[in-house]
Amino acid sequence: MGDEFTIAGFTIPRIAIYDGAFLVLWGIAAYIISDESSITAMIPSFMGAPLLILGILSERMPNMRHHLMHAAMVLAVVMVLGGARVFTKMSEMSNLAISSHVVLILVGVCFMACGIMSFRAARLAREEE
Repeated sequence: MGDEFTIAGFTIPRIAIYDGAFLVLWGIAAYIISDESSITAMIPSFMGAPLLILGILSERMPNMRHHLMHAAMVLAVVMVLGGARVFTKMSEMSNLAISSHVVLILVGVCFMACGIMSFRAARLAREEE
């Protein structure tokens, strides 16, 4: 696995694990911090948990990594699209809600960028063989 694609020393599944864990913690913190303790404050957790699970499964089942990371990329697209709601409803949202939407967008875009670079590197490696 020495030739595995990495970014800053992290594999894409490891990035998925860290991003997912961050979103889970963010959602829990948002739920605790929010005055209303609304379940919607945990939406980042609901997006982060599957990403975390996909990352863990991808590390444990390398033969399924390709499929699992594609699923993680679809989840990242959903994060960005869901977070983009902030641009249409910003005046109606609390600062915490705005922050959570922006975090979803940033994590989703960053993960998509990492995934795209990884997919591209895998394609180039296949073409070299």
